[in-house]
This record gives sequence, structure tokens and C-alpha cells, in this order.
Amino acid sequence: MHDEQQRPDHGPLSGFTVGVTAARRADELGALLQRRGATVVHAPALRIVPLADDSELLDATKELVGNAPDVVVATTAIGFRGWVEAADGWGLGEDLLARLRGVELLARGPKVKGAIRAQGLTEEWSPSSESMAEVLDRLLDEGVDGRRVAVQLHGEPLPGFVESLRAAGAEVIPVPVYRWMPPEDIGPVDRLLDAALTRGLDALTFTSAPAAASLLSRAEDRGLHAELLAALHHDVLPACVGPVTALPLQAHGIDTVQPERFRLGPLVQLLCQELPGRARTLPIAGHQVEIRGHAVLVDGALRPVPPAGMSLLRTLARRPGWVVARSELLRALPGAGRDEHAVETAMARLRTALGAPKLIQTVVKRGYRLALDPAADSKYADV
Repeated sequence: MHDEQQRPDHGPLSGFTVGVTAARRADELGALLQRRGATVVHAPALRIVPLADDSELLDATKELVGNAPDVVVATTAIGFRGWVEAADGWGLGEDLLARLRGVELLARGPKVKGAIRAQGLTEEWSPSSESMAEVLDRLLDEGVDGRRVAVQLHGEPLPGFVESLRAAGAEVIPVPVYRWMPPEDIGPVDRLLDAALTRGLDALTFTSAPAAASLLSRAEDRGLHAELLAALHHDVLPACVGPVTALPLQAHGIDTVQPERFRLGPLVQLLCQELPGRARTLPIAGHQVEIRGHAVLVDGALRPVPPAGMSLLRTLARRPGWVVARSELLRALPGAGRDEHAVETAMARLRTALGAPKLIQTVVKRGYRLALDPAADSKYADV
């Protein structure tokens, strides 16, 4: 029973807001984040062209059926399955599988191997690392000069992969499974961008390079490119499922965090470590106070705080223990105008939300200060 009482009433991501840009598996990612307490803002930065309507994929499939490749590289399980299903819909399924039985079939990892074997095929080789670099090394070691190599793409760039094969003399046939297009309704993306710029997000997740590139492109269209980069540099944590996904952000000098295993679960676990680790924790009036995105932990208890209150608290926490004038606090309030009475109203609500009124002291005729514990004064004096 004692353990039950000790368990916190919140998840590791409670009090944090996470943006999700994914088009595919967004529900799964959102559910994983919400289960750990996060507030999720979802705006698919892309939409996927339905395979049955994709003339480029149809053309590539016809070419491979009509003229056998020497090697086929399968990069993703969902992409490989989707390709075979689309071929079935076009009446080419049996012809495609027959063609794939007679070629050197390489699978990028175990999930792709499973998809290949489910079609009654057998892969010739698969790297233990799930790395396309290892697949490339094997092909180059074998020698590809004069060989036809089909590469099943998945809407992701494969930096240097196709170029390296062509430079070594291969004829490369890209198989463009799942092409990306801009979303039909740009409204949610604009709202997500606005939330990032106003620091209404604590983290922004990316599960594909095209989604990252699309968000940057939309910011540029709206004249907000520099502002978005500034937000991602300083306040909004960009979290990518893997290094390929991070490339468009890295090209603009943005450092990202990535899990060691390129999966949704590890991505969420990484956020569970990173976001609480970035939160400010201060000893105030005998309490431990951790300032999160839209909530505060007071001695481990979660206290949701309205946006105006969070703005005031962050301003006070920039110089803990120092008096902050009402005029400066007024500037921190979103859309407050010039009436300093708005500060008093927001401050009263903040104190109520925190549940410990003595955390914030009123200094008559001067302003407000966090009641930093005396032992902490010297540590935070120059913050």
C-alpha cells in the first residue's frame, strides 16, 4: 500500500506540450506521448499519395516486370507490402513476385525480412545494423558496374546511396513507394508553427525527413524561417526518430536529439528523459519547484498553470530571488496592454494554481520575487 502512495500522480511528460508532424503512425506516436502525460498538438506536415493513384510507382513496376533487375533493395516493411498490394491492384502482383524470385533480394532489416517472407520470397542478405550504409558497402564490394539495381524508396532521402551506386557504374531504378505531398489543409501546420514560435511547444517531433523539410518550407513561405530556427535553437526541442530524418534540420545548423534505436517507442523514452532534464528546479519557500511547459511540480505534485501565470513565473525564475518590477512582468504577459492591474490579477491566479501562496512574495511598491531559500541565494545570484 505504501508503494501505491509513493507513486506520482503524473507521467514523466505531464506539463509538457509536444508537437507531432507525422502523417503516418501519428495516432500511435500521439498515444505513446499522451500515456506519459504529454499534451499533444498534431499537424501532419505532409500527406501520402495513395499508391493506387501513383503513376510513377506503376511505371517503375512495369519496367521491372518487363526488364529484370539484378538486385532489388527493400528498405521498409510497410513500403514493400504496399508495393506488392498496389501491384496486385494493377493486375501485376503475380508478375512482380515472379520477377523478385529470380533476383538478388536485399532487406534493410528484420521487419523488411518479415514482409519479404510473408510474400513467399527469401532475401539473400540483411545487415544486422539495419543500416543502409552497410547495404551500400556490400553492393560496392560485390561490384555493381553494369548491373541494374532497383531501390524501393519510402519517401525518405537516402543520402549518397543512389549517387554512390551510379558512380560505381550501376543502373539504378528508384521505386518510389509513398510519395509525399503538402497537406490539403495547411491550417493545422500554421497553428503548429505559431505554437512553436510563441514557445507554446516544449518539443517538436519528426519521423521523416520530408516532414521536417516541409515544415521549414512552410515557415519560409510565411516569412517566419528565422524565427522558427531561433525557437528550435533555444527553446523548442527538436526530436527526430533517426539521423536521416534530422538531415533537413541539420542543414540549417539545428542540433537534434535522436534515440539509439530508430523507433517510436525509444523516441518517446528519449523525450521522457530530455524534457524533465531541461525543466528548471528551484528551492523556494521550503518547497522543491520544477517549472515545466504549462504546469509546475510543487514537491512532486503536478499543478497546471494558465498561460499568463506561466509567463509571470518564467520571468520571475530568470533571476530567482530578485525583485521583478510590475512593468517588466506586464511586458511578459501576452496581450495585457498597459494596465498593471492585469499583473495583480494574473499573479493571484498563479498563486492559487501553485497551491502554495508563499512561493511568490509581494515587495511593496517594487514588484514581486520568488521566495528563494536562503541557502540557494548565492547559487542563483548571477543566473
